[in-house]
Amino acid sequence: MIDVIGVIGAVLTTIAFIPQVIKVIKTKNTRDISLLMYIIFIIGLVCWEIYGLLKSDFPIILANLVTLFLATIILIKKVKS
Repeated sequence: MIDVIGVIGAVLTTIAFIPQVIKVIKTKNTRDISLLMYIIFIIGLVCWEIYGLLKSDFPIILANLVTLFLATIILIKKVKS
């Protein structure tokens, strides 16, 4: 049951970024997005990814890898704008 809760949390926090990525791609507008927040967030995701790899915890590895990908798209769009 603990793993199920972890997987549900991982899925929800990961897919929460999809609407933002879609909006940024469609509108090409990142003016109201904090660059510092995304930099800090991505550093945190890298730490979580390393932690998941060291613990061989698949839900943590997968969720943070996907979230890192989505957040990086937004960060790249932010830096380019």
